[in-house]
Amino acid sequence: MDRLPPLTPLPRSFYERDPVTVARALLGQHLVSGSRSSRITEVEAYLGQDDPAAHSSRGVTPRTRVIFETTGHAYVYLIYGLHLCLNVTCERPGTAGCVLIRAVADVNGPGRLTKAFGIGRQHNGADLTVPGPLFIAAGPEPAGVLVTPRIGIRMAADKLLRFVAQEP
Repeated sequence: MDRLPPLTPLPRSFYERDPVTVARALLGQHLVSGSRSSRITEVEAYLGQDDPAAHSSRGVTPRTRVIFETTGHAYVYLIYGLHLCLNVTCERPGTAGCVLIRAVADVNGPGRLTKAFGIGRQHNGADLTVPGPLFIAAGPEPAGVLVTPRIGIRMAADKLLRFVAQEP
């Protein structure tokens, strides 16, 4: 993982956009957790209530409340009873949208990422726009972006909403 000088979190306005725009813009940014940081290299966009693969498609629940209430916050959840995943909320309060961070430069897979970065359920709802134990800071734009269908889902699996940073 990269060792970087102190970094400044991205502003809330970065996240106040649609999930596809935020997903593409997250590529190359630095995920920071404690003293660890690494460039984000793979993400997936989830489009809110109109996206059957999104947790928010069923509306507000205790689990999904953070997606509807806040922008630029962490949404951390358990999948398959084994792995935690990190999403960032986007859009505007009251409108669901989020982006799954699937990989960083030196860790592939969303479950491995949260484990390597020490991200747990205690980070659910964390404000990523302020310096703290978990945030995202500016990084270099990738040379290119590969766009593919999302992976590991059954509903709306054909949508081209997975974005992977391509380096020269």
